[in-house]
Amino acid sequence: MTADVILNGRHLAHHEGGYSTFRADLTDALEDENLLVVTVDNSANDRVYPQMADFTFYGGLYRDVKLIVVPAEHFELLKDGTPGIKVTPEVHLKEREAYVAVETWPVGGNEVWLEIPTEHGKEFRKVEIGNGHTYTNIILKNVHLWDGPDDPYLYTVTAKLVKNGEVVDEISNRFGCREFHIDPEKGFFLNGRSYPLRGVSRHQDLKGKGSALTYEDHKADMAIIRELGANTLRLAHYQHAQDFYDLCDENGLIVWAEIPYISKHMTNGKQNALNQMRELITQCYNHPSVVCWGLSNEITASGSVTEELLEDHREINELCHELDSTRPTVMAHAFMLEKDSPLIPIADIASYNLYFGWYLGELEQNEQFFDEYHAMYPDRVIGFSEYGADANTAFHSSRPEKGDYTEEYQCARLESL
Repeated sequence: MTADVILNGRHLAHHEGGYSTFRADLTDALEDENLLVVTVDNSANDRVYPQMADFTFYGGLYRDVKLIVVPAEHFELLKDGTPGIKVTPEVHLKEREAYVAVETWPVGGNEVWLEIPTEHGKEFRKVEIGNGHTYTNIILKNVHLWDGPDDPYLYTVTAKLVKNGEVVDEISNRFGCREFHIDPEKGFFLNGRSYPLRGVSRHQDLKGKGSALTYEDHKADMAIIRELGANTLRLAHYQHAQDFYDLCDENGLIVWAEIPYISKHMTNGKQNALNQMRELITQCYNHPSVVCWGLSNEITASGSVTEELLEDHREINELCHELDSTRPTVMAHAFMLEKDSPLIPIADIASYNLYFGWYLGELEQNEQFFDEYHAMYPDRVIGFSEYGADANTAFHSSRPEKGDYTEEYQCARLESL
């Protein structure tokens, strides 16, 4: 849940949230010989999400820890775990062009040079620094679209920080150019064509390793997802490793990214939810696979809808739009939440986790539920964010039925959609 960084007895950083990148500046505390201590704490508390959920809260250091050495003049590293560069493509399908805004945040230096892609290769552009920030627009003609699993094309932009004519720091970032929109009646569209989304949710754990996954483990998960024929993925219920977002970009998957504001609302948790969302968007903004930001998951599972709950969601939703005007927000609601709840319209997209045919009811009730919801709110976008049935692969039956935990019933549940 929390981490502290201490160098030579000097406390340098405290971070709350176990899923996002954070960095500490060691410079001023360095000595000839150094003792670096990172302490982590998974104790229950009333302010850091998640505190209640149906997945394991593993402890310890489970992602890469890196020592980054840069000159005094460098691209920003500290603020919200930033990659130091922000790329915002705007695709115009008719003209087959993309307007791409590129921003950087240099610390010191005299100027920034960008190595930018063009229709015929690449070019270099000098960008002036103003108040620790640079901004420039480029036009990609005959743009090569990022177009799902069949053609997940990625461009690369490189920024070089220059001081007195010498390059002192350099960063690169990939990006993809795609246009998407969602119609309440016709569904999801990618690059101007109807694009039905079918996929799975993914957690970041593995038998024998917990959440301490290697890059090869991430690749193995992706191979399974691709083998299923999925074209979309919900990364449940927290920020995943950057390696996996990279794999999603490379494989053309449409991704729902979210924070672990889940199951139990906490009066003292608002700032942490805002911080985790800010980090998620800052760190994942450049990934073309990500198309929406998830505010919460089944947040009413252990309590009612209160004005405090509504206000927290409004603030997180506003933060998302402030940080990113290009992507909608979404919430995943528990199946017991009333269709007319004031919580639902806060996000741009509503979505339900429905388990008809498992926890309650019958398989065919899923269609009935969505027909009723669409009839009530024809102008709202509604999604189907979770479904399924539990199974033990050792359990089998020639007459599968609800609650028997057989693989055959799980298959029947899946195939009924």
